[in-house]
Amino acid sequence: MLDTIGLIFYIGFGLFVLYKFARAIRIVPAQDVYIVERLGKYRKSLYAGFHPLVPFFDQVAYKLTLKEEAIDVPSQLCITRDNVLITVDGVVYMKVVDPYKAAYNVTNYRYALIQLAQTTMRSVFGHMDLDKTFEERESINAQIVKVVDEAADFWGIKILRYEIQNISPPDSVIDAMEKQMTAEREKRAVIAISEGDMRSKINRSEGMMQEMINRSEGEKQKLINEAEGRAREIEALAKATAIGIEKIAQSITQPGGANAVYLTLAEDYLRKLEGIASEGNQVILPMDLSRIDEVLGGLAEFAPGNPRKQ
Repeated sequence: MLDTIGLIFYIGFGLFVLYKFARAIRIVPAQDVYIVERLGKYRKSLYAGFHPLVPFFDQVAYKLTLKEEAIDVPSQLCITRDNVLITVDGVVYMKVVDPYKAAYNVTNYRYALIQLAQTTMRSVFGHMDLDKTFEERESINAQIVKVVDEAADFWGIKILRYEIQNISPPDSVIDAMEKQMTAEREKRAVIAISEGDMRSKINRSEGMMQEMINRSEGEKQKLINEAEGRAREIEALAKATAIGIEKIAQSITQPGGANAVYLTLAEDYLRKLEGIASEGNQVILPMDLSRIDEVLGGLAEFAPGNPRKQ
């Protein structure tokens, strides 16, 4: 019986030793790091590859990853500068750059980062009005990254970026914002319509003004052209009359010219008398028309070359 118990003990002890020797051989995956302690004290950091350890003395205390991690920051309540209670959540992106600090300077760096990001968010949102929180997300993200990265440097953590996922104000504030946006859109629509109507009236008035200017310019040019035409016509008639008078004067000096003038005056006088006593006309004649020879004799006195005229 004792021999059986001893055999079982030795077999168990042997298996335990084999297990320890097997555990002393470690293969570290890429982008991972193992923190090795010897008798409870930091020994070294193991990076990707094959690493033998001293059985019973060395042990892997921490396993860390060097990959970039996305840590969800749970939603929390924040009060803005204008005393509006909002719910905010986000995501922080980080990676381990110093495995020793990440293992020994903080108990749980993920939990510590979440708490630090939440407190920083509350501080940043407390300095902003509600409207600014929607407009300046990039600025808020940058401020949170700056503050959290400075604190996380002691933990061997590098904060790459922070992204706010949701900003949720109360329902009453959402209703007020929707009403405000509706009123703003209606205001912009009314302004746009009024500006369009004003521009349309201006365009029409400018068109009418230009049309009136064009018409006045046309009328002006028309009157100028007509005046110039009449002036040229009068000038031409004057020149023609002058030439005609000159020709007549030259003709009178010729033999028989005086008789021709006398004959022309007589014909013109008789032509004027045609139709003078038509029906419906009342005529007052200053002379006796029955004595035509005396009338013509009186006209002959004005003829050039008449000795009585002299």
